[in-house]
Amino acid sequence: MRLNQYLARCGLGSRRGVEEFILGGRVTVNGSVQSALALQVEEGDVVALDGRPVCPASLLTVLLHKPRGFLCTSSDPRGRQTVYDLLPPRWSNLRYIGRLDRDSEGLLLFTSDGLLIQRLAHPRHKVPKVYEVDCDRPLDVARVGTLLRGCRIQGRTASLDAFHLLGSRRLRVVLHQGMKRQIRLMFQSLGYKVVRLVRVAFGPLALGSLAAGQYRLLSRSETEALLHAAAPAPPTARGRRRARSSL
Repeated sequence: MRLNQYLARCGLGSRRGVEEFILGGRVTVNGSVQSALALQVEEGDVVALDGRPVCPASLLTVLLHKPRGFLCTSSDPRGRQTVYDLLPPRWSNLRYIGRLDRDSEGLLLFTSDGLLIQRLAHPRHKVPKVYEVDCDRPLDVARVGTLLRGCRIQGRTASLDAFHLLGSRRLRVVLHQGMKRQIRLMFQSLGYKVVRLVRVAFGPLALGSLAAGQYRLLSRSETEALLHAAAPAPPTARGRRRARSSL
């Protein structure tokens, strides 16, 4: 595992933050200061930050089928139910990825893996999310198609990556952005009201037959598949030329 990934998995901060630790000479491996971000940490290596050994905690990632009516927050001053009420108390330290609003349902991930959080939470990694959307009246396919080109919501451009009609008022949409209430606001811009919204897939993971309110642990292979899906894209030839020209 790369040194910067190892430190991120120790929960020491974002990728940029841990890279600053390394470049600042604060990290040692087996007693020697290391400044190479891509140094491979092998089993048995002793990694330390400011002289204190660090190691990743036991990593845990959970898939929950969020029901309607639960808030994506750790606590609510008004005493409303939150997604953490659906998990065992010992998992209260897990962080959720890709929030769903109170009225939305479906696949929600929780994890203690800092690297997974960093990769999945950033839209530039373009991990697709799939939703099934029910609207209040029959859909005009041509009008919905305009959302592929984008529309302005919350002062930003939002767009769908793809959509597939499932019925006169129902469709499946794919997007990689994660703006607040994005799908509801996009369809509202066309004059539709979303009456039900369910996330059915996140990258390579599918909600499947998991019942509302139920959860399951992800296997190591599922977690690795998520990390692979969110891996930064290699630079293009044009991007490499730009990087060289800036040196």
